[in-house]
Amino acid sequence: MAQTKNQQFQNIEKAPAFIAWNVTGKGDKPFWQKIGACWTHKDGKGLTLQLEILPINGRIVLRQPQEPLE
Repeated sequence: MAQTKNQQFQNIEKAPAFIAWNVTGKGDKPFWQKIGACWTHKDGKGLTLQLEILPINGRIVLRQPQEPLE
């Protein structure tokens, strides 16, 4: 039996484990654009990647979120 979208997202933690970035360019001035986020499943056996946009060039980089500056 297939899971519904809501059932899949019930297994996702609220805070993302990683932020998804599209990185274009190399060297001293690469351009980083936030394109989505990634959450770890509660059972620790998988990840869910949710992209807000789908890049057509560059590479997708997953990085842990940084602590907010206060």
